[in-house]
Amino acid sequence: MGQADLHIHTIYSYDGTATLEAVLKHAHRAGLDVIAITDHDEIRGALRAEELGYQYELGVIPGIEVSTAEGHLLTLFVRTLIPAGQSLIETLQRVYEAGGLAIAAHPLALGAHSLNETAIRRALETPIGQQTLLGVETLNASLFYRGSNLRAARLAQRVGLATVGCSDSHVGWNIGHARTLFRGNTPQDLRYALLQKQTRAVYAHPRRTPLFFADHLLRSALRRMGWVSTWSDTARSPALRRMERVHAEI
Repeated sequence: MGQADLHIHTIYSYDGTATLEAVLKHAHRAGLDVIAITDHDEIRGALRAEELGYQYELGVIPGIEVSTAEGHLLTLFVRTLIPAGQSLIETLQRVYEAGGLAIAAHPLALGAHSLNETAIRRALETPIGQQTLLGVETLNASLFYRGSNLRAARLAQRVGLATVGCSDSHVGWNIGHARTLFRGNTPQDLRYALLQKQTRAVYAHPRRTPLFFADHLLRSALRRMGWVSTWSDTARSPALRRMERVHAEI
C-alpha cells in the first residue's frame, strides 16, 4: 500500500515554518510515497516542490488550501492559482477547469474556518461537485479536538466520500503523523484511488497535539525574527533544540 500526506504547509504559507527542502526531507524520512503541498491560497511553493520531489524519491502533488466563502478546501493536482473568497461551488468549478480534484479540509472543526455539512451536501447536488469534491479529511493530526475528526469520519460515511488522513503540518516533524493509504505508490495511483473511494485514513504516530501547538507557536515567533526550519539549521534556541530531541525518534 502506498502512503500519502495530502495537507502540508511550507514557508509559502503565512503560518508555515519549514522550507521546501525541510518538508521534502521530513517526508522522505517518514517513509511517504506521495505528498501534497497545500499552502494557504498560494501555489508557487507547490510547483517548485513538484520539480524537486524526485530528488527525495517522492511524488509531489501541487495543491492549494483554498479559503472559500464557506470554509477551507484542499485542492489537488492544480497548477494555477485558484482564487480565494469564492463560493464553494464556484471554487470547485475552477478546480475542475484546472484538471484538479478537491477534499474537504477538517470539516466541522470549530474555529478552523471549516466547511459544514450543508455546504458539502449542496455542492454534491451539482454535477461539478460530484465530479470534483471526492474526499473528506477524516484524520487531521494538528487539530486539538479529537471530536472534530470523529465528526468528519461520520460525515464522510453519510455523504459517501473518500476518507483521507493528513498531518496539516506547519512544522516539519509532524509530517506523516496522519496519512492516507492507497493501492500503488504514485500521484496518479492516488488520484485513481480517490475516484474509486478506495483510500484509508490512519494515524502513523501517537497524537501529540499540545506539543504541536507549542512547537508551532515557538517556530512562528522565530519566523517573524527571520528563522525558518531548513533541516540543517544550527542557530536554534535551546527550547527548540529540546523539542527537537523529544521528537527525534518520531
